[in-house]
Amino acid sequence: MAEHPHADLIRRGYDAFSRGDMDALRGMMTGDCTHHVPGSHPLSGDFKGLDAITDMYGRLFSETAGTMRVELRRVFVDGRGHAVAMHRSTADRKGRHLEEDGCIVFRIVGDKITDLDECVRDMDVSNDFWS
Repeated sequence: MAEHPHADLIRRGYDAFSRGDMDALRGMMTGDCTHHVPGSHPLSGDFKGLDAITDMYGRLFSETAGTMRVELRRVFVDGRGHAVAMHRSTADRKGRHLEEDGCIVFRIVGDKITDLDECVRDMDVSNDFWS
């Protein structure tokens, strides 16, 4: 049985992110897409539009000197424009190491991502690492 197109979109997105391919990611999102990052650290907040989102992704890589890695674990879809991706993130920054489980809830219209709501297992760990 073939994978649902929304699950395939999310897998391709994680692959593009892992390769640092911002052009591919831009092609998977609507122009007014928003990525919501939880927490109270400098990289948290609502990033609206392709430039804001890809700039934030670039900061993730630059702040971690390229050590940021995200391993996609699972993708769940509902067939109605929602997907949930579970992942494991690792990174090193300023002498600290991050190893964290998280997920992103995606909203998809047609074949494009319109919204990403990120969740982390431990908000304090995330805030400490990125602050």
